[in-house]
Amino acid sequence: MRLTLILLSTALAAAQGLQNGSFEDRQALLLSNDKLELAVFTQGGALANLVLRDDPEKLSPLWNPIRYARETGRQQSGFAVGHFVCVDGFGPVSAEERDAGLPGHGEAHTLPWETSYSGKEGRTLTLTQKVRLPLHQETFTRSLRLVDGENVIYVQSELASHLSFDRPVNWAEHATIGAPFLEPELTVVDMPARQAQTRSHGERSLPQPHRLPPSVDFTWPMSPAVAGKKIDLRAAPRNPNSLDHTTCRLDPARPLVFVTALHTGKRLLLGYLFRREEYPWLQSWEHYPPDGRMARGLEFSTQPFDVPRREAIQTGMLFDTPTYRWLPAKSKIESRFLVFYTRVPEGFRKVDDVKLEGGALVVEDRKARKQVKLAASLGL
Repeated sequence: MRLTLILLSTALAAAQGLQNGSFEDRQALLLSNDKLELAVFTQGGALANLVLRDDPEKLSPLWNPIRYARETGRQQSGFAVGHFVCVDGFGPVSAEERDAGLPGHGEAHTLPWETSYSGKEGRTLTLTQKVRLPLHQETFTRSLRLVDGENVIYVQSELASHLSFDRPVNWAEHATIGAPFLEPELTVVDMPARQAQTRSHGERSLPQPHRLPPSVDFTWPMSPAVAGKKIDLRAAPRNPNSLDHTTCRLDPARPLVFVTALHTGKRLLLGYLFRREEYPWLQSWEHYPPDGRMARGLEFSTQPFDVPRREAIQTGMLFDTPTYRWLPAKSKIESRFLVFYTRVPEGFRKVDDVKLEGGALVVEDRKARKQVKLAASLGL
């Protein structure tokens, strides 16, 4: 009976905005309404491609390393594409964890996800996926919702522990933008943050040089540079050739915080709105190779950098903010966030604020005195 219900709900959803398909020759579920179309991988659960339905270019803001590899004749493996989830774990593993078979960035992005529900009720399309994490003894469940007439994706996630003791967890939403949406000087990133820090350079050999000094505190978005001046990190440089990583503590006075990426030339805006208590950190991984195939992380997370579990737990606090989250014994924790993708008016150059007001998302550029208002009927 349960299988029959799932098959019936899947058939109904296919007729109303959800169908099986593919993206970059990988199996995907395609969700759509009259405003957006989203491709979600069934292996790893990544939000792999997002476009406006009426955009003739069908330009997705999300990072696509599969295409980059194809264009350069290289091999690309793994499911680190677009926006993928890192749970439970964010960063490299210890030697002991590696010997036990644990991958970096947790298990969820490496495993097949089961569709446990799909269907449409009224104007709302829902897809619920579930993945068992055998090495962590956890289950991760994620529901995506689209409402007719809205440029918003509602994401609700749940992490359940099957163990009989409390444990610290590492959880990041590895949202990543990429070229051609990410374009030097034209694509700008905004967030409500001030306290920030550059990452330690360590001893790794990197394909591009650093333009930022290691382990330096600064005030977002103006970071000191190796060359001795300050750099505005909102945009990629005119002549890219660097690889750096920074973290920002999101404003602790705000219950809801945001990160946005705006292409000022194409007037396209991607944004996320989420609860600061669930994700107090925003990491910017700035991969700016000279060939223009750039990527930039908008990674909101429970920790300031993607480091091994022991390091995140031992750090404990940075800028008076925790660097991990607790998952109680035999219990569940959740997170919710909104993804929005839309056009903005001519002259819109900067996002000063994103807020929920009366069933709408309001995005403001105060200097330009311009505003974008998007229906967001399900709230947060």
